Amino acid sequence: MYFKEPPTLLDIAIQCILNHEPLAIHALQEIPGELFVPLFTAAFKARHEKILSAMVKSWPFFCLHIGPLRMQRAQRKLWKVMVESLQLLPTENPAFRSPKLRILDLTQRPGCKTKCPEITTTCKPCVRCCAYSERSLMKVESQCSSSSSESEGQSPKTTMELLVSLSIDRAFRENEFFGLLLSKVEQSLGALHLCCRNLRIKNLSECGSALSHLDLKCVCHLAVVEASLMGVVSLLELAVNLDSLSLSKITCRSFNGRAFRNFLSQLRGMDHLKELSLSSFCLTDHLEHVLRVLSADLDSLQLPFCELSYSDFKFLSQCPQVNHLTLLDISNNSMYWEDYEPFYCLLENLSGTLQHLAINHCLLTDASLTVLAPALSRCSQLRLFSFSSNPITMPMLRRILEYLTPVTQLKYVIYPIPVHCYGRWPVRGSLDAQKLADVNAQLKIMLHEAERDDMCWITYTG
Repeated sequence: MYFKEPPTLLDIAIQCILNHEPLAIHALQEIPGELFVPLFTAAFKARHEKILSAMVKSWPFFCLHIGPLRMQRAQRKLWKVMVESLQLLPTENPAFRSPKLRILDLTQRPGCKTKCPEITTTCKPCVRCCAYSERSLMKVESQCSSSSSESEGQSPKTTMELLVSLSIDRAFRENEFFGLLLSKVEQSLGALHLCCRNLRIKNLSECGSALSHLDLKCVCHLAVVEASLMGVVSLLELAVNLDSLSLSKITCRSFNGRAFRNFLSQLRGMDHLKELSLSSFCLTDHLEHVLRVLSADLDSLQLPFCELSYSDFKFLSQCPQVNHLTLLDISNNSMYWEDYEPFYCLLENLSGTLQHLAINHCLLTDASLTVLAPALSRCSQLRLFSFSSNPITMPMLRRILEYLTPVTQLKYVIYPIPVHCYGRWPVRGSLDAQKLADVNAQLKIMLHEAERDDMCWITYTG
């Protein structure tokens, strides 16, 4: 029987406060600061807009991060309330206690706490402070302190930062939330820095107007879908502090042209780059040129639909830049070869670090997996392995399971439906549901017998 843990006295007190909205707003002037975080969390989850607005205006800490709070419905509406409530002038809201909020972080960052610990040393008071933009809080205040004598006697504006994630397309310029952000920045007369950390752009050629309002030095994670390589290069010239770069459906007319050379030049200068994803980006026999210019600190490499050749895989197996990957996705690249030694060597090189491996729809057969299975079994850190949509038989699937059950870290496997389950592989309409059910039952029995009930094997039929 499941017993629900009873609420604590703090939970009961917070619920009572939230049930009386006017009293809650008034009480913000009296309650101790340590109650703000649990009260804010409860108000956010229950969508108490007026209380959230009042809390932002009275926030007694340097920063406020919503990263730990996830809500699919109405989340953008709550963001709007919080942005509108930012206090940019000390005299703007005398009814509330003097706010200390300087950084409002609307990005979804896993593991980030609602507020940073109070820091009294010379370290920056928030782990998410902008470090690159000339309009950042730290740089602006540093400039102000050096010229404080000139502004003596004046009532300075409160410099603030607003951290956001944005997805921009051709219609984004008219987006209500983006319009609010720009309006708030304009009202601040330079006191508010809009810091976009995560930026996704679709149809780059039509997004110039929206991008002109952002400082691309702030961007850490950049994703671009549908663009010319020359357009991407122009963007990378400004987004120089990337940790993660994702490019999809990029047109490149020639690997010998100026655009590709400039692209490689930009990649060479990305000292912080940890994650690279190139999807639907034809790199046949040219992967070497891309990887050679990267640092050796790459953690994640995704190359689906890149039409990689045997020579590309051979270079991968010898490339020092990919020797420490934790994630590798080479799905939808045909590996229908006679010699699988390069890929085997690549798996051997990554056996101590690789955690996520995806080789879906690569035309891997029983013969190829027979060669690769021993190397897979030595990937001791592997946690997720996906090899769906490859034409293998049920005996081979059972053999792969036997090889993988000793990998104790491995919890999730996405496996291909064996060819005998289809009347005609891989035609979806010819799938025999009963045969697939039998496959699932056999795998479940094998996992139980291997004492690996903690390992989940799933497949896709859609």
